[in-house]
Amino acid sequence: MSANLLLPLPVPSPAATHAQLSFPMSILRRLGPRHLTSSHLLHRRRLSSFAAAAVARQDTAAWTQAPLSEIEPVAESLFHVSIDVSDHPDLAASHTLPGQYLQLRIPEVDKPSFLAIASPPSFAASRGAFEFLVKSIAGSTAELLCALKRGNVVELSHVMGKGFGIDQIEPPEKYPTVLIFATGSGISPIRSLIESGFGAKQRSDVRLYYGARNLKRMAYQDRFKEWESSGVTIVPVLSQPDSSWSGEAGYVQAAFARATQISSPAGTGAVLCGQKQMAEVRCIYVFSLFKEVTSILVAAGVSTDKILKNF
Repeated sequence: MSANLLLPLPVPSPAATHAQLSFPMSILRRLGPRHLTSSHLLHRRRLSSFAAAAVARQDTAAWTQAPLSEIEPVAESLFHVSIDVSDHPDLAASHTLPGQYLQLRIPEVDKPSFLAIASPPSFAASRGAFEFLVKSIAGSTAELLCALKRGNVVELSHVMGKGFGIDQIEPPEKYPTVLIFATGSGISPIRSLIESGFGAKQRSDVRLYYGARNLKRMAYQDRFKEWESSGVTIVPVLSQPDSSWSGEAGYVQAAFARATQISSPAGTGAVLCGQKQMAEVRCIYVFSLFKEVTSILVAAGVSTDKILKNF
């Protein structure tokens, strides 16, 4: 299997890392010093140091204050959010590749949210803004963000991540097929990819399988025509459609299986983004169909170890 896997999104926040460490640390505390070997104690000290360092990194991170310029619902539980960074050209210029992300926090709210940048890098350069597609989840920082109004100020970290490694599927004539799989708000970095351009018109087969529960939960429908004109075939897939739906139903990997298969696995790349477990399932499925696929560019923190164990 000659596949390269990249993980552009997202790294755990220091707060999340600390939370993950709290469970094993509580076990060590219950054991007490008499039950711990020297190696256990050393491991405990290392965990404590790691957690403290993670929190310190968050506290000392450089945050930039910027106002919301647009915020509006675009689908059920999904909001379009635009943040004005025109007064911070260095921050705008740091967005160089689709698939990059940043942390956003609301003043007086400790826990930041990791957000994929939905707009292409050229948008930040020309408009001085970052655009996001944010899913409002009860009790989260994202829910608080979606309740803000235009003009409210938020804080942004620097842009992070290596982005999608599009160079792995260049030049277009060598890799004529690109399969893109996204579900829910995972369409956010895919929008950045498509609107950044990756030679779709120079390729013979570029497909986006975009899954959602129903049309009310499917964002960016107003962009489909533009994306199609750029060379990307859009295949909406609804897992719970109503009776009027005549398109693909079920899950994106099943819709792909029903479609015309690819003729040259070695000349194929795949891009996957969405809810973590579903992205892993899709990635494994794509591998099982053509194990010599050239590159799989993965977002959403998908476990490459889990994928590779299947082959």
